[in-house]
Amino acid sequence: MAPINRPEKARTSTFLPAGHDHIQCQRQALRAAEQQCQLDKVRLTPLRREVLELIWQNHRPVKAYDLLDRLKVNHPGAVPTTVYRALDFLLEHDLVHRLQSLNAFIGCGTPGDPHRGQFLICRQCGTVAELQNTDLHQQITEQAAGLGFQVDNETIEIFGACADCQRT
Repeated sequence: MAPINRPEKARTSTFLPAGHDHIQCQRQALRAAEQQCQLDKVRLTPLRREVLELIWQNHRPVKAYDLLDRLKVNHPGAVPTTVYRALDFLLEHDLVHRLQSLNAFIGCGTPGDPHRGQFLICRQCGTVAELQNTDLHQQITEQAAGLGFQVDNETIEIFGACADCQRT
């Protein structure tokens, strides 16, 4: 099994480039999730995998109840706790991120890399890009520590317009 690469000082998951092969993107994300679960010695059950696949259908955040509606196509008896338990697992193992301001979830393209993300969210099309700037994270942690505060969770969400939406 190939080792999982660690993030560079600052890395960006860009907005969708021209010619983006989303099927390949989704396959890579699911393979990385499976590898991470093997490393963590936890089980990516068929239901958890299906929820993760639904999240990776595109690069837009998805809400839990939207996931439930989609899940009911194959699992008519699915209830909210079905989705929330799967999401809790996916969050615990860093396979997805939660965007607090949207109360929605987005797939993590680098599972197993302990990182704090900064998210660029396009208000027009809803697409999300993730920045991983370790310098920014370190500055926040150090300044918080200087005030006697210990950071235990950090998510920065930045709203604006992606390049495609700016052109239209």
